Amino acid sequence: MDDLTLLSASQTTVPASPSEARLETFDNSHLDRDYVIRFDCPEFTSLCPITGQPDFGHITIEYVADQKCIESKSLKIYLFSYRNHGSFHEEVTNLILDDLVKACAPRQAKVIGDFRPRGGIAIHVTATYESPST
Repeated sequence: MDDLTLLSASQTTVPASPSEARLETFDNSHLDRDYVIRFDCPEFTSLCPITGQPDFGHITIEYVADQKCIESKSLKIYLFSYRNHGSFHEEVTNLILDDLVKACAPRQAKVIGDFRPRGGIAIHVTATYESPST
């Protein structure tokens, strides 16, 4: 648990971008079974990379842990770091999945990005991952 520096911090600084954020992990205490961990972020915000206008969405993350689990406060800070980051919805959803896989190497993972309409069109993106060892 010594690696969970963000959880024990008395003050929280939000990184300027996702590349500066750090997803922290802890040991999975139930390696003997598959179970789904689900995070729900209904107030996700990022920026359009062209106009700089805010984009609002709902991010859902589901994964089956292997050796490590994602610590939720570090995930919250990581997701907040997108507030001033310009990316298309498709890129945001895939970046979140890539960073999750890099941080905890899950057995399976899915990130769903449901983005609010802009110009009359809502965008829904689902990115999935399955470990080669499953």
